[in-house]
Amino acid sequence: MTLPDLASQILYGRLGWAIVFATVVCALWRGAAPIGRPALAAIMAAALALMALPGNLSPAWYLGLAFQYPSGLLVGCCVLRLFERWHGMRRSQAMPQTLAGLLAVAGTLLYLDAMGLMTRGFYYAGFGGSLAPIVAVAAAVACAFAIVRAQASNAARGPAMAILGAVALFSVLRLPTGNLWDALLDPLLFGWALVALVAGALRRSSRRASDQVTTTDTETVASTVLQPVAAERFSSLKEQVGGK
Repeated sequence: MTLPDLASQILYGRLGWAIVFATVVCALWRGAAPIGRPALAAIMAAALALMALPGNLSPAWYLGLAFQYPSGLLVGCCVLRLFERWHGMRRSQAMPQTLAGLLAVAGTLLYLDAMGLMTRGFYYAGFGGSLAPIVAVAAAVACAFAIVRAQASNAARGPAMAILGAVALFSVLRLPTGNLWDALLDPLLFGWALVALVAGALRRSSRRASDQVTTTDTETVASTVLQPVAAERFSSLKEQVGGK
């Protein structure tokens, strides 16, 4: 088990929280015009200056007490969002349903293990000298394959690049804590995954309800249009003559 240098951890924490903070500010932006490059640069500079304040004057101090360090994957997803805003690109799905499901399952198992409800040692396996490198290499290969296959699609390439960056950060610098799971998951990212799953389920439910209403309306209109017209009663020529 190789732990990162404390100075590197502190530097990473300040920089990581600045990126996350700037991304949250941009996400909450409700101005009449979209965020331009000067405004985005000002937000990022202000976030870096705020997080660089010494000691407990920095919000990173309190964020570190509450959440320790942001995972490399969370920072990567935030960098993806800032990059898209900087270049005026259409925002990709930084948290697709597949990734959200994997993070939700992994986070549930890890947190249950950390709370003592399970005694499997899942979290401490992230410090291991054999399992963690194998998982990191497998994840890096899978992400590289996904990036090559999804050259024309940002939907799959963005999350794959974020995961690859988190794995590379862990493999090279052992950041943020020397534990593989801390590089791929943190409480904020776990909450983001749960919100994405719930939002996706609500969208699918709303879409199904809308499709059912549309189908019902279509069937009603079709049945009304195609309903046979009541046959009129025509009297025969003999009845007409007899009636006279």
